[in-house]
Amino acid sequence: MLMRLWVTGYRSYELGVFGANEPKLKIIKAALKARLIDQFEQHLAWVISGGQLGTEQWSLEVANALKKDYPELQTAMMLPFADFGQNWNETNQTTLAALRAQVDFSAAVSDKPYHSPQQLRNYQEFMLTHTDGALLLYDETAPGKVHYTVAAIQRYQAQHDYPLTLLDFDELQDAANNYQEQQENGFQAE
Repeated sequence: MLMRLWVTGYRSYELGVFGANEPKLKIIKAALKARLIDQFEQHLAWVISGGQLGTEQWSLEVANALKKDYPELQTAMMLPFADFGQNWNETNQTTLAALRAQVDFSAAVSDKPYHSPQQLRNYQEFMLTHTDGALLLYDETAPGKVHYTVAAIQRYQAQHDYPLTLLDFDELQDAANNYQEQQENGFQAE
């Protein structure tokens, strides 16, 4: 069975990542890449994420890059409401638009502009019912906004078989250690 994976997690500011060239981001993307490759080997067909700055955009960037080696992999950006990102600065809006143009499919769950927190709950419900499992960049020691998604997934798991994989701080530290070791041994990171 082909699998649709919801990938989400921390926002960039929650991790202290404020630029595309930060060393932390290389580690995060390497860890996401390793997890997506593992999932692909278990029949991953779609990487589905939102457009939030941080894990959601990074996971789609990583998945799009993986298409060179895994051309059958598909990517989708699902936004919670019609005017998502319109209040962001110009740079972030441009980044969102560029990424949205690179994915295989993009749509908003609600065709209306933001008007109620119910739209965010509807978005979570949509993502849960249109994916087969989730990968979250999340550590219980630092809940952040993604805590609400974890809680929604746990409620859903009470009634449905829905695998949740966490990429936590320990795993990121392992990725950082591996990266450092590669640098010391003269390997170039991608």
